[in-house]
Amino acid sequence: MCRVEFSVSYKWRTLGLLALAVLLAMSMWFSASAVVPQLTAAWRLSGGQQSWLTMSVQIGFVVGTLLSALLNLADRLPLRWFIAGSALVGAACNAAIALFVRSPEPAMVLRFLTGMTMAGVYPPGMKLVATWCEEDRGLGIGLLVGALTVGSAMPHLLNALPELAAGMSVPPWRPVLLASSVLAVAAAVIAARFARPGPLLPPAVRFDWRLAARGLTDRAGRLANFGYLGHMWELYAMWAWAPLFLLASYEEAGWSETAARLAGFAVVAVGALGSVLAGLLADRWGRTTITAISLVISGSCALVVGSLFGAPGLLTALCLVWGFAVVADSAQFSTAISELSDPRYVGTALTVQTCLGFTLTLFSIRLIPIFVESIGWQWAFAVLALGPLFGIWSMLQLRRLPDAVQMASGNR
Repeated sequence: MCRVEFSVSYKWRTLGLLALAVLLAMSMWFSASAVVPQLTAAWRLSGGQQSWLTMSVQIGFVVGTLLSALLNLADRLPLRWFIAGSALVGAACNAAIALFVRSPEPAMVLRFLTGMTMAGVYPPGMKLVATWCEEDRGLGIGLLVGALTVGSAMPHLLNALPELAAGMSVPPWRPVLLASSVLAVAAAVIAARFARPGPLLPPAVRFDWRLAARGLTDRAGRLANFGYLGHMWELYAMWAWAPLFLLASYEEAGWSETAARLAGFAVVAVGALGSVLAGLLADRWGRTTITAISLVISGSCALVVGSLFGAPGLLTALCLVWGFAVVADSAQFSTAISELSDPRYVGTALTVQTCLGFTLTLFSIRLIPIFVESIGWQWAFAVLALGPLFGIWSMLQLRRLPDAVQMASGNR
């Protein structure tokens, strides 16, 4: 592999612009979920249909990552064009809901297609970071996941802006989807122009399942993926439903709905700080150490958050801690897979990991509204703590393996 030297400033400028592109593109992810209250009023959605607006994106992402893995796209296509093209197609699908759709069924189909396109943004973006970072890879991927986190939170902010500007009691939903599509177009332009691979880019190779699937067959990779699965059981269910949980709490207490939407944005977006900080610390203290600490904090929050439903101020404070910790470990599981995998198949290994993780999110996302209807918001989130518990066990097992020295420059 031939390496071309780049300046440190060029490296971080490139990574910063890549992170910006991911942030803008991922604003489409929760663009429909953020406006569920408005869509429920407009289309008379059932609890199941509300869940499917988010789950259809997850399913689309899973299908997209599976196809990408089978075709080895992340290790064969020019990454900047792969990301840019995916963001453009996603923007068109997302905008079509606002422009043409009047009922939930076609909206779910278009949300599915939007999710498929996200498989061409996030996993290839992680591989692109890996071509720039070696000893600081945890920080690099942490920066990317932080961008994904803010992007995922962005629709909640977009949803609150009309109410702040015009005093609307119920902000319109179509502009939120259109705005996120415009942001995705901007992401495509940035990616096409600036998302360049770094000096660690391996040559394109023919697909070999035996090497690409080592994250499942080798014990170290399998444990890293187990930790990721435990994390994902909690993450997207929290992101999907915590903002609506806050809205319900604020409404019950007679607090401002606008404040609730802003709190929902902050609770998700604060995870960007957690991702970057965890990346810095994990490169020095070790991946298993930081992921286990993050899982302990987030799992504890999941257990107790429901007890604060009647105290929205305290609830917001705890949810901010939860939002900080719940995604802090995410980048470190991906970084671990990139360190434990064959460099030629890092893109595919990361795609397989995300495919498995997002498949699992379908179950936890669907469970929360079922529990809300049966036992109430106060206890609905406790089931999410099972994921962190499994993740902690996986990380402690991984830490004991000799292969763990491949992570974080030997810091495990």
